[in-house]
Amino acid sequence: MAKILEMPKLSPTMEEGVLATWHKKEGDPIVVDDLLAEVETDKATMEFRAFDKGTLLKLLVAPGAQVKLGQPVAIVGDAGEDIAALLARAAASLPKAAAPAAPEPAAPAAPPAPPVSSGVPPTLAPPPEVLRMRPTRPAYDVLERTQHDGDPDDAAPVLSGDGRVLASPFVRKAARDRGIDLSGKTGTGKNGRILPGDLDQMSAGSAAGAALARSAAAPALAAPALAAPEVRPLSPMRRTIARRLTESKQNVPHFYLTIDVDAGPLARLRAQLNEGEGDKATKISVNDLIVKAAATALARVPECNAQFSDAGILVHKRVDVSVAVAVPDGLVTPVVRDADKKSLGAIAREIRDLATRARAKKLKPEEMTDGTFSISNLGMFGIDTFAAVINPPEGAILAVGQVRDEPVVEGGAVVAGKRLGMTLSCDHRVVDGAVGAAFLAELRSLLEHPMRILSG
Repeated sequence: MAKILEMPKLSPTMEEGVLATWHKKEGDPIVVDDLLAEVETDKATMEFRAFDKGTLLKLLVAPGAQVKLGQPVAIVGDAGEDIAALLARAAASLPKAAAPAAPEPAAPAAPPAPPVSSGVPPTLAPPPEVLRMRPTRPAYDVLERTQHDGDPDDAAPVLSGDGRVLASPFVRKAARDRGIDLSGKTGTGKNGRILPGDLDQMSAGSAAGAALARSAAAPALAAPALAAPEVRPLSPMRRTIARRLTESKQNVPHFYLTIDVDAGPLARLRAQLNEGEGDKATKISVNDLIVKAAATALARVPECNAQFSDAGILVHKRVDVSVAVAVPDGLVTPVVRDADKKSLGAIAREIRDLATRARAKKLKPEEMTDGTFSISNLGMFGIDTFAAVINPPEGAILAVGQVRDEPVVEGGAVVAGKRLGMTLSCDHRVVDGAVGAAFLAELRSLLEHPMRILSG
């Protein structure tokens, strides 16, 4: 009997996913545990496997589509079975598109509304000369005429005794802006002074004024529009990162402690450990040493290996270190379990394997959850120091920079040295300043005497 396959919950935090690839096509026979599709969730690409056997009669979702939990994605049954009723039920379960609004009665003509924004930044406003408001004639007429009303010389020549046009600076500029030549013109003011209101009559009778009026009535020459940005849709992982980190900064009271470690002994030990190792996959990295040292320090300062809860502060007895790994869609944090109990070589191999599978989106949900402390290392990108955002519900995260060459003072002399900057971001509800300082002191001691890391 045919049935609808719905999108299952493939990870503990999954609310929706992108159906990346179908591994079966319509008409293919399937058995229990056959790989039907791959689904990109907020954490990784997960396998969607069959729970029943039969024939894949219909695919309801195209590859690349965003699918919510419980949404129909396919129909499985016996070959040739009638599935019309199931198709109708599947269509009815999808969100209905909004019906088009009924046409409204025609309204009286009104001035056209400004264009609705299409997402492209608006063009620049027309030049101010085109939009300049003309002074109202009555206001200026009142001012001028109260001074000159009844004067018998109002019709006198426009030029003064020295040949200058009788007009105020404001009127001169307004005339220039409107393309009016005042030479030989007579105004209605005293002794033929040209008033602002006279310019309307002059512009109506001049070809230049008419041309300017036409240009003012026409649409202003628009400045080039700004280039529209590229819109990149949010992946499930990016949506989750945005939500969780926003919640972290809003709800978790962060404070920061920074130290600068003498990294010379650490660099020398790493060189010794990797001496003669030709295979890059077996080499020990600075990050491997830091993860092991941090795990050992957490075991010795367990108050920093804790998280906040409504029931109280949870001090973990396990040391599970989350290691931040950059992937194309954002960031994931695979977890090294019981890092304080593992050897340096075992930690190096595990981190390399987790990072490789993280970039391929092949991690299991349980490999990315329930860490007790996080480490984020940007040293390989040339970053000296930075402050990371806490990964809830963990109580702290260690941000690690690059090992940098610096002049240092030893025995009263300046010599070449190496330094390593680290910043501990702490949840102040869990980790007080003294607790964070105690952890960093223990970590510094281990890194500056790295043989203790091997024996830890």
